[in-house]
Amino acid sequence: MKNSLIVAGIISFSLMASCVSKKKYTALESNLFKTQAQLASTNQEKAELEEKMAIIEARVAEYNARINSLREVNDQLADANSSMLSIEGAAVMSKNSRKKMIETLNKVDASKLAEAKTLEDSVNLAIEYNIKQNITADSEGNEDDIQIDIDKTVVMISVSDRLLFNTGSYRLNSKANPLLAKLAEVINAEPSLQVMIEGHTDPRTISNAVLQDNWDLSVKRATSIVRELQLKYGVAPEKMIAAGRSSYMPLVENDSKENMALNRRTRIVLIPDLDMFFAML
Repeated sequence: MKNSLIVAGIISFSLMASCVSKKKYTALESNLFKTQAQLASTNQEKAELEEKMAIIEARVAEYNARINSLREVNDQLADANSSMLSIEGAAVMSKNSRKKMIETLNKVDASKLAEAKTLEDSVNLAIEYNIKQNITADSEGNEDDIQIDIDKTVVMISVSDRLLFNTGSYRLNSKANPLLAKLAEVINAEPSLQVMIEGHTDPRTISNAVLQDNWDLSVKRATSIVRELQLKYGVAPEKMIAAGRSSYMPLVENDSKENMALNRRTRIVLIPDLDMFFAML
């Protein structure tokens, strides 16, 4: 009887133990499934995040490349800007031109230099000085017969009648040769420079077999100069314009011999672009 009880107890304990192990196994198996599912989900999320991160990194690299490119452009513009100097908020000149301008202004008469109130005035004064020095180098003391004015980048050279022509004539005299030679050098040095030659007379009437009036005289004086510059000094004809203004644009009143002499003149208008204008420094 006793042995039977012992055997029954052992069987009962074994059955209980077997039941508990199966429940734990089922629970563990369930937990494993959940963990595997979570791991798979996490791996998928990781892959998606890595793909998004790769896209973001590519965009960041592209933006950095653009930023670096813009910085290079900005540095280049800053360097270019630092080498330029503004004149009256419009025209721009290089530091090299400014250096040449200062060197030229050191040679200019102090009283004229005192009249320069702005940077543009100083540039005009320097260019006026250089051109006048060039074209009057061999003029044998006739510098007073040449007047140079500059309006923006247009250079106007007025030459007295007596330096170019005899009274009432459109034929050039020998005194004009040095001036025209130097003028041709200035014109030929700038390939795209445009030049207009204007003849001006006093109001005294003229009429002969060749000239009907002062219109004829003023135009024929201009064409005489244009022809001489072309044929003798090699100036390209397409760069030149011949014009006559008769007596209708006087500098002063024609009320004396001295004033009429001032009004008898030839005006040479040089029309350069901005770079060439500064090149005249």
